This record gives sequence, C-alpha cells and structure tokens, in this order.
Amino acid sequence: MAKNKNSAGILAGLLAGAAAGLVLGMLYAPEEGKKTRKKLRKKANDLRDEAMDKYDDVSEKLKEQYGSVASKAKETFDNVKKGFGKYKSQFSEAAKDVAEDVETELDDLR
Repeated sequence: MAKNKNSAGILAGLLAGAAAGLVLGMLYAPEEGKKTRKKLRKKANDLRDEAMDKYDDVSEKLKEQYGSVASKAKETFDNVKKGFGKYKSQFSEAAKDVAEDVETELDDLR
C-alpha cells in the first residue's frame, strides 16, 4: 500500500508540474488570447481525462486488492472457526472423561 501512495504522489506531482509548465508556456506564447485560452482549455481537459483514467486504474487495483485480502481473511476466519469446533468437541469429551474418573475415584474413597 505504501508503494501505491508513493506512486500516486509522484504521478500527482508530475501532472501538476506538467500543467504548470504548460500554462506558463502558453501564457507567454505569442498568440491571440482567444487561441491561448482555447489551447489551455483543451490541455486542461486532456489532463483531467488522463487524471481520471489514472484514478480509475488505481481504484480498480485497490478494489481487486481489497477483494483478495477480504477473501483471505474470510478463509482464515473459517479455518479458525472449524479448528475451534474440532478442538471444542475434543476438549469437551476429555473433560467428561476426567469428570467421570474423578467421580469414580471419589466413590472408591467413600
């Protein structure tokens, strides 16, 4: 998970840097304001679409990882539950045997 956070931070930094460079370059370009604004709008839309695509990719990967972890946790819980049931019955039988032995010994002492 830490690797994903690092990657997301690097990606966000790169996108922000690219956007800032693009805006500054276009603002200082020798074109009409109308053309510059149109280019800025198109690039902003392109960057937004790219960011959304990356977000969707990361989101899908996280959902897959969550599903995998949840599945493993449920499987482990089920195994623990089965093991507990198994040992519970064994312990119960052993406790009954001990109780019978103690009762027999007490009867012998009387």
